[in-house]
Amino acid sequence: MKKFYLSLLCLLLAANLVLAQSKKKKSPAAYNKQNKENEKFLEKQWWLGVKGGMNLTKVNVVTNYAILAPTNYDASESGKKYSNFNLTGSHFTIEATFYFKHFTFSLQPTFQHSRFAYTNQYRWTDGETATNNVELNYEQEQKVDHILIPLVVKYEMTNTKLRPYLQAGIFQAFRVGATKSVTVSGIDQASGGQNEFQDESITVGAKDLFAKKYWGLLGGAGFYYNLGNNVRLNFDVQYKLGMSNVVSAENRYSNDRLAGVGDAMDDLDMDNLSISLGCLFPLRFLESGFKSLNRK
Repeated sequence: MKKFYLSLLCLLLAANLVLAQSKKKKSPAAYNKQNKENEKFLEKQWWLGVKGGMNLTKVNVVTNYAILAPTNYDASESGKKYSNFNLTGSHFTIEATFYFKHFTFSLQPTFQHSRFAYTNQYRWTDGETATNNVELNYEQEQKVDHILIPLVVKYEMTNTKLRPYLQAGIFQAFRVGATKSVTVSGIDQASGGQNEFQDESITVGAKDLFAKKYWGLLGGAGFYYNLGNNVRLNFDVQYKLGMSNVVSAENRYSNDRLAGVGDAMDDLDMDNLSISLGCLFPLRFLESGFKSLNRK
């Protein structure tokens, strides 16, 4: 009988040891449950980051305006000729982003410095002696700063480390400041010979010549590259399509120095092509050693 009780006691101790070991090890179901929780967590993420880069500007003329009006030739010959996408500007963006199942909803406050230029030409001719004439050439460069508030929706096309995306959105722009430079040159053949000249450039503050705000639409593409330390690198291309006038109609002729050299701003819509590089940092983590990015 003693041997029986001793054997039973040994069996109970062994069973208790096995039960304790099984509690320490997670079952496959427990692992699957944890993985599902992790994947569910990864479906949502907040990101905060910065980006910056260069931009090029194009303007679309809505209505032409001028101070001088020719009387002996067609006015179209003296019309402004705009040089689009040839002067480099700059921008800097703070990006706050929410990600949910391939879609990203982003607020991107941006400081944008834009540049564009145009030229025009006027000609005066003596009515009696055609060889007596003066040709005036105007070169104008505009620099304008805006604070943009874009709301952007992105669609990420893959779940891999390299994630291309498409984007679309709307923005409101608020004027911060502006300057305008005018250079006048020409050829004078009315003073007994042919004399070429170039006046000193005029640079003036032109903030009041631009509208206080304008709005537009945007679209573009880019990609994220997921690093192993919970950071995303970002390459981004956006085209911003201006939908309202960027020029102040009531202040068109308010600057005496510009009016004195025969310049008046046209009504313009302004488009902008921007290229940016940046990085984003996640704001939600499962635990200190867990990568909040997709682990593929």
